[in-house]
Amino acid sequence: MVVQKIPLESAQKIRQLIKNTLTIPESENHPRTWSSYDEVDQLPEPDSLSDLGELFNFGGPIEEATYAPNTKGQWFISSTNPGAALVKLPGLKLKPELRLVSYLHRHAKDGVGVIWAVPEALSTTAQLEKGLSNRDDRSHPPQPEGALPDVMEAIEGDRSPASFVIASILCRELQEFGAIGKFCNWTHHRLINALPNQVHWQWKIEEPKDLSPKVRVFPDGKVAIEFFTCRVAPPVAIFQHIDQYPNGHYKAAKLDRPIAVAQRA
Repeated sequence: MVVQKIPLESAQKIRQLIKNTLTIPESENHPRTWSSYDEVDQLPEPDSLSDLGELFNFGGPIEEATYAPNTKGQWFISSTNPGAALVKLPGLKLKPELRLVSYLHRHAKDGVGVIWAVPEALSTTAQLEKGLSNRDDRSHPPQPEGALPDVMEAIEGDRSPASFVIASILCRELQEFGAIGKFCNWTHHRLINALPNQVHWQWKIEEPKDLSPKVRVFPDGKVAIEFFTCRVAPPVAIFQHIDQYPNGHYKAAKLDRPIAVAQRA
């Protein structure tokens, strides 16, 4: 069995790259409606054709027909292209003839999102709109025709140790896509290779001696990833993340568990 450590700085840069690529347009992340302006002359003056296009993303009377961004708790199609993240990630790529598509759900200051991998022929707006039959049900996201059960089934790579670390970070960022407000989880986690020394920790297991990200490659081709994060929002805790990859693909069996909690002063 070969064990390889991954520099924390490299993992952090990869995560930031993915987060930057998955940035949601403000008009979709916090949709505004025409009624949010008291008068027409208060509408923002566009500085470019791109800005002008943003005006037509405001929700209004035609939302039911156009599936426009809204804060009414109705799912809508996002213009974000999640597949763009894979263009810049070393060692991973999207399988041919597949595309990643995304939906968003917004209500007041909270929101969630979902990403699917679908065949290219089924990734058109018309096809994606067919998945919006239950637009008001946040707990049951729209699922377009032909969508794979797990988005990571659409990923392939060079099987290098680093590619599995990238895949472990990528899958969590994709799962967190569109989450704002009370639905954020992974967003509150920070990758670490040492304990924050400002806090006293109460351990649920024996304290690990090495918190650096690690890759274990087994003789049969299976791969295991271990890394640690600190959840910085209450309840503050240290988490251990273990992903196990079978030989041949990048869909992992994941374990995310708190192993230490911050003690109250």
